[in-house]
Amino acid sequence: MGSAVADTGIDWEEAFVNAGRIDGGETYPDLWTDRAEAFRKSASAAFDIPYGDHDRQVFDLFHPAGTPRGLAVIVHGGYWLRFDKTFWSDLAEGALAHGWAVAMPSYRLAPEVRISEISKDIASAIAAAGERVAGPIRLTGHSAGGHLVTRMVSESTPLLKAVADRVERVVSISGLHDLRPLRRNSMNEALRLDADEAAAESPALGSKRGKVDVTAWVGARERPEFLRQAALLAEAWNIPLVADPGRHHFNVIDGLKDPDHPLCRAFAAD
Repeated sequence: MGSAVADTGIDWEEAFVNAGRIDGGETYPDLWTDRAEAFRKSASAAFDIPYGDHDRQVFDLFHPAGTPRGLAVIVHGGYWLRFDKTFWSDLAEGALAHGWAVAMPSYRLAPEVRISEISKDIASAIAAAGERVAGPIRLTGHSAGGHLVTRMVSESTPLLKAVADRVERVVSISGLHDLRPLRRNSMNEALRLDADEAAAESPALGSKRGKVDVTAWVGARERPEFLRQAALLAEAWNIPLVADPGRHHFNVIDGLKDPDHPLCRAFAAD
């Protein structure tokens, strides 16, 4: 599929481009890899814990000093098409400082599986990590990961009720909450979203489950579509919307590393 322009006049191919619109955008994957690898060398953690039979159905579990106050889960992005947990291990740093055990799952990717199956992977990963760590559960994720964590607290959540009832807080960072525009983007050759799945997997088109505390967080310098997606969820679910000053799509996640940063505090503080 080439450049797809909807009747609205929006170029949906251009709307989801990030790396090419950020200064030095192509350097970030190496930066993430180096930071994460260095962090893992000194972290107290168990790696590649399976939650399924596929080689990507594994998670890392980082341990805080002392007894964990609960489980924090950080879900990576990459448009459901790329990356894995090892790119962002260091993002656990802030939540660990606040006393949380931190799970970081990988998951199967498109085109091998559809987004609805990826949602089930994340539900399985949370359940498996939750068996190892008692107490409340908090979820955050970036980009596609932001979508996946809000799916966990949608009324149609794939989480088992006993696990869903433990989820007390979610921060979606630059999440995609209405997947319908992706059907107009060339990524859909791999994602294979049809109208029904795009609607069913869009948190903003449904309701929030229960009284869970949800925040839509986005970088103030992000592409218009990501600002729109965050605002859409905030309006649909009547939740706070935070536009992080000076942050773009690739550095907005850095606040998770600092226990005193407003993003980390929104996720992991009392």
